Amino acid sequence: MDDQVRASSNEVAESDVLRVIQNYNVALRDQDVDGQLDFFAASWRSTSGTSRDEFREQLQAQLDQGVSEQKHFDLDSAVVTLDEDTATVDQVPLRSPTGNGTFTFLMTKEADGIWRCTSFFLSKLPNTFAEHARTIRERVLSDPERPGYHFVVPEGIAMPFDPNGAIYWRGRFHLFYIFQDSRSGERADHWGHVSSRDLFHWRHHPTGLLDGMYSGNCFINREGVPTICYHQKGVGNALAVALDDDLNQWQKLESNPITPLTEPGDEFHGKYRSWDPFGWYENESYYAIFGGKRPAVVKSPSLAGKWEYVGDLFAHGVEGVSLNEDVSCPDLFKLGEKHVLLCISHRLGCRYYVGEWLNERFYPESHCQMSWVDNSFFAPESLIDDRGRRIMWSWIMDEPEFGVRSSNGWSGVLSLPRVLTLGRDGHLRVDVPDEIESLRYDGLENHEFTVRSDSDLRFDEIEGSSLELKMEIESNEATAYGVRICASPDRQEETSVYYDAIEGTLNVDTRKSGPENSPKAVESAPFKLSNSEHLELRVFVDKSVVEVFANRRQAIARRIYPSRADSVGVSVFTQGGASLVHKLSSWQITQSNP
Repeated sequence: MDDQVRASSNEVAESDVLRVIQNYNVALRDQDVDGQLDFFAASWRSTSGTSRDEFREQLQAQLDQGVSEQKHFDLDSAVVTLDEDTATVDQVPLRSPTGNGTFTFLMTKEADGIWRCTSFFLSKLPNTFAEHARTIRERVLSDPERPGYHFVVPEGIAMPFDPNGAIYWRGRFHLFYIFQDSRSGERADHWGHVSSRDLFHWRHHPTGLLDGMYSGNCFINREGVPTICYHQKGVGNALAVALDDDLNQWQKLESNPITPLTEPGDEFHGKYRSWDPFGWYENESYYAIFGGKRPAVVKSPSLAGKWEYVGDLFAHGVEGVSLNEDVSCPDLFKLGEKHVLLCISHRLGCRYYVGEWLNERFYPESHCQMSWVDNSFFAPESLIDDRGRRIMWSWIMDEPEFGVRSSNGWSGVLSLPRVLTLGRDGHLRVDVPDEIESLRYDGLENHEFTVRSDSDLRFDEIEGSSLELKMEIESNEATAYGVRICASPDRQEETSVYYDAIEGTLNVDTRKSGPENSPKAVESAPFKLSNSEHLELRVFVDKSVVEVFANRRQAIARRIYPSRADSVGVSVFTQGGASLVHKLSSWQITQSNP
């Protein structure tokens, strides 16, 4: 009982102390000289030795001269520590147009029962929240493996790290991504949110899409409002509508989920999964693809329903691809005169179909992979911008088979944005948006030189771990030719990027890229030059990420983890014959991640 009385008494005293400081704020606002002086004990002296009487003269002079400064002390985070008739009030920020700071107040309860200030000064206690945030920031910024111009999770381990909800809206690129934390009391998936004007400098937004948020997309509804179609864990596929133009606030629909209700005996009962949706509005109807091993199409006249199954997404299969290959993270869009279905299977990684969306079904004509040796290029997401460009991102996993290199305190990297067009052969053309050129500096060029058969030509002036290389090279003799990057002087560490003329493949060899515990593979993508065609390579090195683009017809992304500080060299090599380099350009790339 005594403890309860003491606790109640302390609560009253804490409230009284804070009320006195709040009254001081009122006196400051009203320029009440007597009210300000009454805040201080008779024994009070300022840090410069000014007494209460001298302080009165100063305040009156300021009042007579019309000097006014609106300031107050913020008590929202104040911490009161009581010791009988004395109190210490810590973590009290000053809000003032001429300067801020965090203060500590020493208070005493005087004979009249009123708490008054005997001293106040800049707080000596650490701001643990700020210091913790600074520690995290400096840790990730000093990590030699953390990419500088690929978008990276701002902190923590994001697994999965799917890009989602990409949309160009009101002059900005908006991109959402899955991350996890325990703010809701248990670990859950949320959608982080960033926006950019130029695709490389991103501004972080508050997290407005919380709890159980899995893959989905963003589209414009009938009323012209951004709407997301996503998978709500434990509920099914669902919808949410934006409430503001910054896309910070969203309303999940009360009518969720959009999964059609079926009963035994219905044509579609038990046939499809409510999984990885993709939604859009077309011809006065709302549609959504439901992903899975047998993807479905659903339809509704309104967002609120009634949602009904249309049937299978695919009208037929494609040679070499099983109809049971799962279609997750679907993204359907028109490109040129055809439609493209970007997606993944969890076995193959990123891939795409080209065909036609016709009569509420997709008629595929061809299928191509975007990841080959494993599934580490994953979870594509795209948008169309104000220039009509179709731009996509994917998650580049740390390691194959969903492995996470978590020892550095972060995990989660997206590919460079890729501009997609459709070639005459019905396959995608892939390039990096021209906005990346604003990140270039210290450019160098080398023209018209020959690389002898079975040799490496190293360039001492070209080196680094944040680079762009652009090379045009040809050979009628060589069996393989390309560049080595992130190479140590003794070539014990190196990553080889090359064209294999015998196999007709573009290759990234990471078997010597880093120590034994780092990924070891040769990623090999189908790519064949015609007899008169030169190899045009663009290679982007960004610490632990390498992305390669060849003649805009093929692209590869891989993770590498060089362990040596001198693994920064660049050379051109050729095997089985000489090669002629028409032009080799290089640039350092400045970091753009916050």
